[in-house]
Amino acid sequence: MNKLEELRIYAKNNFIPILQEQTEQILIKTLIDVNPKNILEIGTAIGYSGTIIIQNSNAHLTTIELDEDRFNFAKDTFKTFNVTSNITQILGDANEIIVKLQEKFDFIFLDGPKGQYLKQLPVLYNLLTDNGVLFADNIYYHGWVNNNEYPKHKHRTAILRLRKFIEESKKLFKQCNFLDDGDGIMIAKK
Repeated sequence: MNKLEELRIYAKNNFIPILQEQTEQILIKTLIDVNPKNILEIGTAIGYSGTIIIQNSNAHLTTIELDEDRFNFAKDTFKTFNVTSNITQILGDANEIIVKLQEKFDFIFLDGPKGQYLKQLPVLYNLLTDNGVLFADNIYYHGWVNNNEYPKHKHRTAILRLRKFIEESKKLFKQCNFLDDGDGIMIAKK
């Protein structure tokens, strides 16, 4: 068993959400197709997706994580995979951090709190270079977003915001592709 498989098992056993395997393959293919040089990730978690991103691109990754324990775990993950020189880790609330970023990114991997996608969308759009790509994971939120019923449970706000996020993305981006793989993926090009 390799170290990535061990990390996947650790995440599963500790209920830490990481890339689903289908999504991982699509992310890798997209990275190869786009060939980005400067990537922003919202939601580092334990560093699994960040490691995948660096291993499959020639890019620099800036990654933001709110949870300090996960931030520190990810730091160790990046050391284990010897990718720290290509990564800038930022600890804090992505909503507060992204409005202060000065640089532009040609690829953004959005995988933080789903209820924040809509709020972050205009800022992330402005952080993208022309022809930059926004790769948003889990946009169907366990299938609830595609269900036309009004949500009746505790996830109502996230579901309604994700529906609006999808609508607004279609208006903003010149090209938006939606995939049913994993828990729903949006790949949008500015």
